[in-house]
Amino acid sequence: MAKIAVIIVNYNATELAVTAVNSVLDPARRHGGHEVSVHLVDNASTDGGAAILEKARIGWGDRVTLYLETTNHGFGRGNNLVLHKLETDPEPPEFVFLLNPDAQLKNDAIEQLATFLETHPKAAMAGARAYNPGDPNPVTAAFRFPGLVSTFAASFNFGPVTRFLRRFSVAIGAKLDTQKVDWVSGAAVMARFDVWRDLGFFDPEYFLYYEEVDLTLRCARAGWECWHVAEAEVVHIEGASTDVRTANAGRTRRPAYWYHSWQYYFRKNYGRAYALLAASAWIKGVAGNLILSRLRGRQAIAPKQFFGDFWANGLRPLLGLKPVSRD
Repeated sequence: MAKIAVIIVNYNATELAVTAVNSVLDPARRHGGHEVSVHLVDNASTDGGAAILEKARIGWGDRVTLYLETTNHGFGRGNNLVLHKLETDPEPPEFVFLLNPDAQLKNDAIEQLATFLETHPKAAMAGARAYNPGDPNPVTAAFRFPGLVSTFAASFNFGPVTRFLRRFSVAIGAKLDTQKVDWVSGAAVMARFDVWRDLGFFDPEYFLYYEEVDLTLRCARAGWECWHVAEAEVVHIEGASTDVRTANAGRTRRPAYWYHSWQYYFRKNYGRAYALLAASAWIKGVAGNLILSRLRGRQAIAPKQFFGDFWANGLRPLLGLKPVSRD
């Protein structure tokens, strides 16, 4: 049986994180007989996280390793804390399973994903099907890599254009069978530890967003596959820690680190010229959406203060200038 390390990185979703851990430790779940350990990182939560987790640890015992940080490391660096620790283990795990603090197992997803990786030697990563609480319909958890066309189509958001360019859309769809995809949601994904180790784990330049896309792209370029596994199921309360949700992301102001991650992903993986083209596609799409929305009397989908924030934290770094704060 394989060793599997479950990693949960929490920031201000502590009660949910306790539920996430309990869903893994549930004695009704056997995890296919695999040896499962849980590693819970608290990224200096301000919701009383340390005290809550210390109390919960009494019941968890040595089944859970707790990391109470004094700095918010973000998603990738928070996971890297555990991944680098596991790297020094004389017998590191065969698989690592990342589970968001705002997610929990709906079935024995750990067993399903581990079995899939064991029987698909070319797969480096496998993601679970996700559901909103109380909703029998799955939500999107599998994606294509972003590019110029998808950036323009998503920001322009005009029905005929969106339908014509659907094959380029980043989001593939919700009701998917088990299939190979470009990347999967980091909310519930299992990976081969040795593959991630050889690739250097998450790029620490990212604070939040695009870090899992970047790592999956590196896996793909190294010849590995990524799969969506419909048989593995989790419940996911999207964006509980970040307040950037699919349903309202176009109507709120996005944080500076979102734009930084966006430009860094494109610049790192495709070069500065391509990143500037992607930026141009996004600006043109947003401008077109604003005009169409006003003409049609509808609400625009662009994030609030988009142009100023994108210039300050997206375009400036692409042009070799320092980002500026716009708080």
